[in-house]
Amino acid sequence: MAYEGMDGGVTGSAGGTEPEASDSLRTFGAVVHALREHAGLSREEFGALVGYSKHTIASIEQGRRMPDLDFVEGAEPVLGNIGALRRAAPFLTRQAGLASWFVQWARIEATAISLYTYECRVVPGLLQTEAYARAVSLDVPPLPDPEELEQRIAARMARQNLLSVNRKPPTAFSFIIEQSVLERRTGGDEVTRELLDHLIDLAENNWTVEIQVMPTRRPHHAGLDGPMRLAETPEHRWFAYSEGQQNGRLISDVKEISVVQQRYAKLRSQALTPEDSLSLLKRMRGAL
Repeated sequence: MAYEGMDGGVTGSAGGTEPEASDSLRTFGAVVHALREHAGLSREEFGALVGYSKHTIASIEQGRRMPDLDFVEGAEPVLGNIGALRRAAPFLTRQAGLASWFVQWARIEATAISLYTYECRVVPGLLQTEAYARAVSLDVPPLPDPEELEQRIAARMARQNLLSVNRKPPTAFSFIIEQSVLERRTGGDEVTRELLDHLIDLAENNWTVEIQVMPTRRPHHAGLDGPMRLAETPEHRWFAYSEGQQNGRLISDVKEISVVQQRYAKLRSQALTPEDSLSLLKRMRGAL
C-alpha cells in the first residue's frame, strides 16, 4: 500500500518500501563495493569499522540506500582516504523514504505553486504529525524494520517544509479530508488530539493552507472514485496524481487532468466551508 499518508513515504508495501534507485546511487555503491573488496574487508568487517550494520552496507552498495554524511566521512579513511566518496556524495540523487512511484510527483510538488489534495483513507502526509505518521506506518503490513520506519517518517516530516509561508512564491494549498478519516482515531485518542490540534493550528495560522472537511453524510459526492491530487507548476502547467495498492500514477494528459479538476471543483462545493470545517475540528477536539 502506498500510504504516504498519503503524500510521500509508503507505509507498507512489499514492492515499494525501498526508495527509487538512481544511476548515481548505483554508481556510488559500486565504488564502495570495489574499494571495500580492494581493502580486503567483508561487509560485516567494514560495517564494524564505520559504525553501520552489514545490512546497511549491503543496501548502500546495491544503490538502495542514500548514504549519509557520517557514512562518507567514516568510510573514507577505512577505504584509503583517496577522496572518491567525498567528491561523489554531492552528486547523489534520490529522496530517501519515498516510494519509487511517488518520486516523480514529489519532484513536481517541490516547486508547485498550487497543490490540491482530496483524501478518503488517511490524513494527507503534509498535514500529519509525527505520531500519526508512525501509527499509520505501523498499521499496514508488512511492518517496516526500525531503520526503515524512521526513514519514512523523516522523509514525510521533511516534506512539510513545503507548507512554509516563507517560500517564494508560497504554495497555495487546498485539502479536502473525509470526516470519517478523523473520526477513526488512528493511533488512539492521544494521537488524535495532537493531530486535531495541529490541523486547527494550520487552519487558523497558516494563510497558505485551506482545509475542508467532507461530512460523513453527503448524498452527492464527486470523489467516489478515490483520492486525487493536483499540482500547478510555476509555468502554470497542471499535473494530477492517483494512488492505490502498491502503485501510483502520474497523470499528464490534459483531458484526464480536466476530469480530475472538474471532480475536485465539485468536491470543494460539496465539502464544508473552511470556516465550518474549522468549527467541526474544534468540536471534535473538544469531544476527546
